[in-house]
Amino acid sequence: MIAEFDAERPARHLSGRVSRAVTLVALGLSLYVLWQTFLPGSVLPYRMAFLAVVLPLVFVCYKPRRGGGESPGGADWALAALALAACVYPLVVFEDFIRRTFDPTALDVAVGAVICVLVLEACRRTVGWILPAVCLLFLAYAYYGGYLPFDWVLGHRGYDIDRIIVAFVMGTDGVYGVPLDVAATYIILFTIYGAVLDHSGAGRFFVDVSLAAFRRSRAAPGRTVTLAGFLLGTVSGSGVATTVSVGSVAWPILRRAGYPREQGGGVLAAAGIGAILSPPTLGAAAFIIAEYMQVSYLTVLAYALIPTLLYYLGIFLAIELDARRYGTHAVAADAPRLGPLLRRFGYHFSSLFVIVVLMALGQSPFRAVVYATLLAAALSFLDREHRLTPRRAAHALAAGTLGVLPVAVTCAAAGMIVAVVTLTGLGLKAGSVIVGLSGGVLVVTALLCALAVLLLGLAVPVTASFVIAAAIIAPALKGLGVTPAETYMFIFYYAVLSEVSPPTALSAFAASAITGGNAYRTMLATWKYTLPAFLVPFAFVLTPGGAALLGQGSAGEILLATAVSAPAVAALAMATGGRAAGPAGIAVRALYGAAAVLLLFLSPVPILIGTGVLILATALHLVLRKREARS
Repeated sequence: MIAEFDAERPARHLSGRVSRAVTLVALGLSLYVLWQTFLPGSVLPYRMAFLAVVLPLVFVCYKPRRGGGESPGGADWALAALALAACVYPLVVFEDFIRRTFDPTALDVAVGAVICVLVLEACRRTVGWILPAVCLLFLAYAYYGGYLPFDWVLGHRGYDIDRIIVAFVMGTDGVYGVPLDVAATYIILFTIYGAVLDHSGAGRFFVDVSLAAFRRSRAAPGRTVTLAGFLLGTVSGSGVATTVSVGSVAWPILRRAGYPREQGGGVLAAAGIGAILSPPTLGAAAFIIAEYMQVSYLTVLAYALIPTLLYYLGIFLAIELDARRYGTHAVAADAPRLGPLLRRFGYHFSSLFVIVVLMALGQSPFRAVVYATLLAAALSFLDREHRLTPRRAAHALAAGTLGVLPVAVTCAAAGMIVAVVTLTGLGLKAGSVIVGLSGGVLVVTALLCALAVLLLGLAVPVTASFVIAAAIIAPALKGLGVTPAETYMFIFYYAVLSEVSPPTALSAFAASAITGGNAYRTMLATWKYTLPAFLVPFAFVLTPGGAALLGQGSAGEILLATAVSAPAVAALAMATGGRAAGPAGIAVRALYGAAAVLLLFLSPVPILIGTGVLILATALHLVLRKREARS
């Protein structure tokens, strides 16, 4: 089911000598990455070596088309060999290769073109044809842009193939740019960590803890799903994978509790997508934010903390209201009691805390996650069933590398788009077009940017949509005075939320497949649960106090922003859920919605007005409820 609904295509089920060879190569890359963490070498050669291993593995591990054979064919082996030769060439002649950037040889250009074609084919195999098509569209813009009228905003002088290939593979702005660097450092270390956690039994423990934590209230099943999604996301790192993993266990419980199929699917999808919006792992795009802004990953975690709390507050309130609306009831779950479970397996939480604590003490995120991985591996010996013996540890490390393959080739392809944007100045030009369409009005610009990011997310994976948006959409917001932190976090949230946005909504489709509910209604239910995550990012960019939601400013400003945003989210939950103390009519719901929007402006006058509207909505609701009770 994950293979069917995830943005990433399923890998082959290899066996025999091929499987053992792939495991050995993947293990070698994992060990090399861990070695680089403590004894780093030059950046560009490391990226080249990383891609030289990743690209051949993709052609061996992924089918050229759906329904293909599980064993690699002659064409797959030929492409893998060609990829290895092409990617090793720049390493063999590295000094001369870099020196020839402004005067490449015919062989340099030919090898660079082969690398680009192979990256696009690898990307097609892993995430589908849309991202390669977008890359080709950008390449065509770089080549044919010189034919556009000179006075057009998007026109440029045009570049020949040699110059484009040089930009793609002979520098740090293309295939070997920041996105690939993030995949080769941050992301692979976290996928290794997730694989070690999974092999040590943490995934099952997180689900059991969630089942044991909420036992007796009618809202307990929905809360269980949400907590399980949050915890399991540290292992999976994927919204769809988390939705499916939690849903396979939790949907029978939701069904017995009385949840309709669509509402149950909405809870599952919202919990799944929350996993990649939440510290301490977040999604892959969060690592790119740290690199783009040249800040520590801990800083990005701090940016995400308050929005994450607001996101889960909105979900829990919506679950509470729906429990009353649908008359759900508590369900006896087949799980150990919480106390004994925590005493026996609570050590699984320790590595998560270690990551944050070590970064707070000044360790790099690379070393922090490696130390956390070593701790998780050591603690696995407390569980006889899941102890990481040398054989199991080798498989866990190999699984970490194999898990990063789709993200790595996506990042390499996205780097080609970044190279075109840099070469042609498209970012500033696109930014000026967006600002021109909005008339320079910030709220309209933010709406256009959000829509553009959501549309991108419908076509390409989250990481790629973030990279593209950061290159061509971010300049519009920055040009109107929005800070880089606010801009990138705004784009990050909308890139992630594309997974629950119609008409594709991958997580919602996966949830509806589990529950058997209507896919469209499941999408709408998911939207209801995730609505705070759609509105809160606008507070980042539109309001003077928005920076405080990202943990920027004085302690007083941060506390005030949080204190005001919490009732705004509550009002939004009541507006979308149609309930407060009981069923709420259209007028009351409209007042709650208006109060939420006003409060999220985070300025004194709107806060006062919003508070008054919130009080008015509550008073009107109580009066109407009394009249209904009398009648």
